[in-house]
Amino acid sequence: MELHTGLIEINWTSLMILINIFILYIVLKKFFWEKVKAFMDDRSNSIRDAIDAADAMNKRADLKLAGYNKKIAGIEDEGREIIKKAKATADIQAQMVIEEARKEAQDIIAKANRTVELEREKAVEEMKQEITTISLMVAEQIIGKEISVSGHEELVEEAIRKVREGQWQN
Repeated sequence: MELHTGLIEINWTSLMILINIFILYIVLKKFFWEKVKAFMDDRSNSIRDAIDAADAMNKRADLKLAGYNKKIAGIEDEGREIIKKAKATADIQAQMVIEEARKEAQDIIAKANRTVELEREKAVEEMKQEITTISLMVAEQIIGKEISVSGHEELVEEAIRKVREGQWQN
């Protein structure tokens, strides 16, 4: 026959164990329970304080972020305004350069026209002298004697005037 014992048996040993556990509980509660409870409460409070501080810090960081975003937006607007002003200034300067170039071109053209006119007048004067000289040489050969230049200048001037006006007849 087999003796089968139950899972829980009540005997003197079990009773002694229960008494020891009860005594141990009373001793622990008397000497350590307050310290452990105070430690746990302090730890709980410090965790709560850390969470509250983190929340407050997050709120301050969000406020600073919003402020920085506003500053960045302001700086971007200011940058756009500076670029706009610089472009306007560059456009004005470009117009001034173009106007100055036009004036210089007009001055160069006017100077060239004056030079052309002076050269034309000089050429006309040289042609007059050449025509006078040639006509005097032809007249000398025809008449056979020397004609004075001063007496016949008027005749040459009148002939040149008629050639210009298209009244010259052969």
